[in-house]
Amino acid sequence: MTAIVQVEGLKKSFGKFVALKDVNFSVNPGEVVGFIGPNGAGKSTTIRTILGIIKKDAGKVTVFGKDAWQESIEIHQQLSYVPGDVALWGNLTGGEIIDLFMKLHGQGDLVKRDQLIKKFELDPRKKAKSYSKGNRQKVGLIAALSVESELYILDEPTSGLDPLMESVFQEEVEKLKHAGKAILLSSHILSEVERLADKVVIIRDGKVVETGTLDEMRHLTRSTVTVSTKDQVASLVEVQGVHDFQQKGQQATFSIDNKHLNGLLAALGQLEVVKFEVVPPTLEDLFIRHYEN
Repeated sequence: MTAIVQVEGLKKSFGKFVALKDVNFSVNPGEVVGFIGPNGAGKSTTIRTILGIIKKDAGKVTVFGKDAWQESIEIHQQLSYVPGDVALWGNLTGGEIIDLFMKLHGQGDLVKRDQLIKKFELDPRKKAKSYSKGNRQKVGLIAALSVESELYILDEPTSGLDPLMESVFQEEVEKLKHAGKAILLSSHILSEVERLADKVVIIRDGKVVETGTLDEMRHLTRSTVTVSTKDQVASLVEVQGVHDFQQKGQQATFSIDNKHLNGLLAALGQLEVVKFEVVPPTLEDLFIRHYEN
């Protein structure tokens, strides 16, 4: 499969400040890549380099096989982009701005536009200067989703939206994925990334520190276990891979390295189990693992 976006050894400095040290990842057709990291980690700088807004210092950045800086005009004909804080022309209505963006792109679908306006509950007749942050984001999302693109770059796209509108956005991203579109999603809402992303890229201090599917990354962390028995549950503290063991009566709660789950099951086979729950690690767990220090 040929990658839509390919980033290899990307480096970028602003004066003495090194913003990107060594960034590597790809986005394939029909794939949602979650791009996460705290403020200042290099997410927006990476995205702006992919968009051809910033020129890289070193490395390789291609989109549709074309150089992101030298061939940005051709690239933009096939992509849609929504920033985290959409700036609009205050004296134009939301509907006029959506239509303008669609005309600039050239691949607009008026029927889909009207459907999205209804779904996102936007009043397109109001002047943009009267819109809240959430409504400004809706304008950007509707404009981006109403055109036919092969790549969607979404940088904190649901910033300012309420949970109901976030759900509408997630449904639309699922449709794009099933249509074979490539999606790069940068979001601070980890549950959103966890629901949508096929692959997660974690960036820290300008360098990618983890990349892979959620299932692959979950092998690197621990599950949380709650177990109640009629026997001495305290014996489970001796099982290899058990951490943070806490007991209350005949119930114990602890975390365990996933590679040692078979050993835990063998130990439980020797006890009379009343209750047994295993909660897999969340994306928050993986994220905190990289930033807790």
